Amino acid sequence: MMNHIDLSSVLRRTLACDLYSNLVTRPTGAAVRGQIEEMLEDSGPRALTVIDFSHVSMIDLSCADEVVAKLLLRYGAGTSSQEAYFLLRGVTEHHHDAIEAVLERHELIAALEEDDGVRLIGTLSEDERQAWDAACSLGEGGAEAADVAMRMGCEASVAEDVLETLCRRRVMMHVDDRFVAVGTSRDG
Repeated sequence: MMNHIDLSSVLRRTLACDLYSNLVTRPTGAAVRGQIEEMLEDSGPRALTVIDFSHVSMIDLSCADEVVAKLLLRYGAGTSSQEAYFLLRGVTEHHHDAIEAVLERHELIAALEEDDGVRLIGTLSEDERQAWDAACSLGEGGAEAADVAMRMGCEASVAEDVLETLCRRRVMMHVDDRFVAVGTSRDG
């Protein structure tokens, strides 16, 4: 299942104010995250959620920590029974620094949709970046570990380990015998 969450709409519902479009203060971020978590409860066992910042004017560090980092921490690395994946959309220069800072502080990564495709931001190893790039270059249908290994110049078992790590970090999905990068398939 795919969800699209417009953070501006969630913020307006949370604060009951149509004029406010800034994500600032920790209590505001916690309230917005709570609303998102409620929406995710009905998503089924596996869901891709697009978190859309397009109509948010700014986000501070405390809100980025509450909304982005805590969602990734809760649903990442098998800490939740739900297999949730997130794609950040509409992130501008007014959002980027705060989001990047909290991802790095918690050693997290996130998939970020930009005009020219999806890229990873946050803290990741060079092997993770190479595996991501290789899988993405192999097409939206996903890639097998052996194909990624050829592009990385390593053994298939090494590539598979790195791809599995990206799955645990919730930026790649394991679908049958293929690895699909979040946000790169037609339905994501």
